[in-house]
Amino acid sequence: MNLKKIDPKTLVPMDTFVADEAIAIDLVYAQENHEENIFGKIYHDNARLWCQYDLACIVILASRKLNVQNGWTLVLKDSLRTVEAQEKMQESDIVKAHPEWLEQPSPMLSKPGLRGHPRGMAIDVSVENIDMGTVFDDMSKASDRSYKDFPQVILENRQKLEQAFLDSARELELEILPLPNEWWDFRFPASYSETFAPIHDRDLPPQMRMASTDGLDIPDFDQSHFENLKNNILSRLN
Repeated sequence: MNLKKIDPKTLVPMDTFVADEAIAIDLVYAQENHEENIFGKIYHDNARLWCQYDLACIVILASRKLNVQNGWTLVLKDSLRTVEAQEKMQESDIVKAHPEWLEQPSPMLSKPGLRGHPRGMAIDVSVENIDMGTVFDDMSKASDRSYKDFPQVILENRQKLEQAFLDSARELELEILPLPNEWWDFRFPASYSETFAPIHDRDLPPQMRMASTDGLDIPDFDQSHFENLKNNILSRLN
């Protein structure tokens, strides 16, 4: 099958929305000493959180619903994870110590190039100052959406988060999959995302690369390009 190529022009830097929307950015894998980073430093210091355009629309709409309905701020943890970044993650000490995380049929981690993250078509989120039962990237059964051994308020918090994403996708006539074994992960179905080729850092201008800024001399985008993307999304949602 000939895979479609994702145009870098359709990748959205989500930090451009922070001043205007109820979201915060916490790019865990760019922070070696982050308390939730179990893999070590995967991204370079100046990496940003990028989403494919349609997913960015869902995220912003979901954040609005969560804020209006509950007063919540949606925290974005990770989205585009280039193939090179996936390779670094797979080579981390903790993954080598837990090869079962890569085992089928329900792997906790995808091998480089597979699934939504290397296409910017998966997003990992949490909610600011709200108890979700576990932290982001807790590799235990308690992270499963089916896990019920929690106080009712935590189960309701997870349900509110999930419903906001499902409702937002439906309103935009898109399909979103809440990943069954990670309450924080929302993504486009593999039947859609894997019709696109995964993104390598070498495919991107330096400003958009994740694992390293090294590579081919590809011109960066002007800031006006990202402002236009933002305005386009806001027009779609308003």
